[in-house]
Amino acid sequence: EVQLQASGGGLVQAGGSLRLACTASGLGFDDYVMGWFRQAPEKAREGVSCIVPVGGNTYYAESVKGRFTISVDNAKNTIYLQMNDLQSKDTAVYYCAADRNWGRPAHVVVVSSCMGYGIDYWGKGTLVTVSS
Repeated sequence: EVQLQASGGGLVQAGGSLRLACTASGLGFDDYVMGWFRQAPEKAREGVSCIVPVGGNTYYAESVKGRFTISVDNAKNTIYLQMNDLQSKDTAVYYCAADRNWGRPAHVVVVSSCMGYGIDYWGKGTLVTVSS
């Protein structure tokens, strides 16, 4: 059984930082693109950042470039999202996701996975609230 366990959400003041973690069990990082999505109230779910664990290709949404950093610890089957300079617009439920890469080129699949189509596994969300 595949499980994606996310943690690290919370309440933070604008300008502050949080680090989210997602530990995967039941799947091998070699075969998947891993990523973070978020959904704010009354808005559609959007891809925030994705990473190809083997190789390290990354993708960031324009709205978080320069503020968020995705990373991976392959030994722990865990990805992280370091979020700095948080703003009220970042308030959302954040979800960890895994998308099987099927051998596609890393520079292609890291972007396509973050579009959110065909995600194989979703974790339960973790709430991030940024107070202004």
